[in-house]
Amino acid sequence: MFALGAVPSYASAVGTRWDAVTFFIGSLFFTAAGYLTYREAVDAGPQAHAAGRRRFFVFQPGRIDWWATAVQLAGTLFFNVSTGNAVRVDLTAKAANQHVWRPDAFGSVCFLVASALAWFEVCHGWTAWRPRLWSWWITLINLIGSVAFGVSAVAGYISPATGQLRNAERSNLGTLIGAVCFFVGAVLLLPERTEEVSEPVTHRG
Repeated sequence: MFALGAVPSYASAVGTRWDAVTFFIGSLFFTAAGYLTYREAVDAGPQAHAAGRRRFFVFQPGRIDWWATAVQLAGTLFFNVSTGNAVRVDLTAKAANQHVWRPDAFGSVCFLVASALAWFEVCHGWTAWRPRLWSWWITLINLIGSVAFGVSAVAGYISPATGQLRNAERSNLGTLIGAVCFFVGAVLLLPERTEEVSEPVTHRG
């Protein structure tokens, strides 16, 4: 839905408001997936079954996968705020900059940090060549998507004086590329989840 909303012809066909609604609905899927990813990391932790009852939020700062998923979840919440405020049509340029662009920028930073942490976890460092691993491709594609979202956020800065985006075309392109990357990464999770665990991928446990 983020990719669809970033297509200029779609925005022209449905109008600005419904285009914003498309982004907002997409952000809800983002948050749902982000929370499930966070829970998956928490449940895989050593303290997952220590308590008698299941807790929604668990603090496990000693694990890099916890940080990656927690920061990503925070990023999705920022996107909820940004896209939700964008649905409003009565925002001034200053308000749009504060309530739409700023949380979008924060969300993009969160995604960059989360993707970098996930990349570091999979690679056991900042660089590695492991094209035979699905997890390597997934984190690489997600990292590219996060960079594209970052470019979109920079280009999408709303000038308080004019109310115009810094570069609307680059902002839309960054959002489109980022959304497609995240979609591809999600699709690759399907074969990755059934991949037989062998010695080279023991770092995922």
